[in-house]
Amino acid sequence: MDAVQSGWISSIGKYVTRFEDEFASFCRVSYAVATSNGTAALHLSLKAYGIGEGDEVIMPDLSFIATANAVLMTGAKPVFCDIEAETLCINPELIEEKITSSTKAIIPVHLYGHPANMQAIMKLARARNLYVIEDAAEAHGAEIHGQRVGGFGDCATFSFYGNKNLTTGEGGMITSNDTDFIERCRMLRDHAMSSNKRYWHDELGFNYRLTNLQAALGCAQLERASELLAARRHNFEMYKARLGGCQGLRLNRTMDWALNSYWMVCLEVEGMDEVKRATLMTRLIQVGVDTRPYFYPMSKMPYLPDADTPISHHISQIGINLPTYVGLEEADIDYISEQVLRVVGEVKNHND
Repeated sequence: MDAVQSGWISSIGKYVTRFEDEFASFCRVSYAVATSNGTAALHLSLKAYGIGEGDEVIMPDLSFIATANAVLMTGAKPVFCDIEAETLCINPELIEEKITSSTKAIIPVHLYGHPANMQAIMKLARARNLYVIEDAAEAHGAEIHGQRVGGFGDCATFSFYGNKNLTTGEGGMITSNDTDFIERCRMLRDHAMSSNKRYWHDELGFNYRLTNLQAALGCAQLERASELLAARRHNFEMYKARLGGCQGLRLNRTMDWALNSYWMVCLEVEGMDEVKRATLMTRLIQVGVDTRPYFYPMSKMPYLPDADTPISHHISQIGINLPTYVGLEEADIDYISEQVLRVVGEVKNHND
């Protein structure tokens, strides 16, 4: 309300800077640059590193489409790598074989709240002189050995879309410890306007600014970050108590080196395929339980390069996301879990 009443409702205002500073502190990094959304944050980072036509960027095949689209927007080519079945993140052991003389960067995605194995990825990237851009759109507050994601790569990008752990409705953020990189992102974010000659532009820039209104909401969200993240983890523990020991069902797995932020509670059902999963989801919505399918492998999209990624293709067909909203009560999760067990049994028995 203070932002509204101040009259500063667009991209100028005290809350933009405050949100950037506080989010940098949240991620335990030196700098942050707010953007209009998470895709803009990815695109801006790639442009700031000079990635473009003829370059290749390696990423996991299983991710939201924005990861590949941001690379295409620069003129570069996305190169898809398979994932680990346990973490759902890019398999570091498979990255090396994807590297060519055209490779310029790696984008590990912290999928559904579980961080990628950044130590292994950074070791490989440093040896091959590659940029690493963490796609942390789904992983606010996730940790590796006690260090929060957002500070492992050369930079990281976040989304504050309405369903994320922390939200500004729409919005994004770039985090980094590199002063020069951050300053270039700030300049490109504002139409590449000269810092000392107003309305002068030496190169192509973008309108990727966050508004003061959105930033004010972001500041309020950060004040509640511990509460919101704890609620997601509590939801998962309640699901685990009800579904974790059931044969043929697998919930999110978390490595002993990781702290999962549980953007989504994931459920994988053995024996599913796209048709059976669609039946499962339809029957659940009929009893008031909304679900989402796992992302499709990006290499299946008709405009993107094909890839041999068998784990991504298999996992994609058997996974659904259960309701994860922080306002869920124990009775809600009781009901959801009961319906999931009943409907999974019915679908499996019918198919058998």
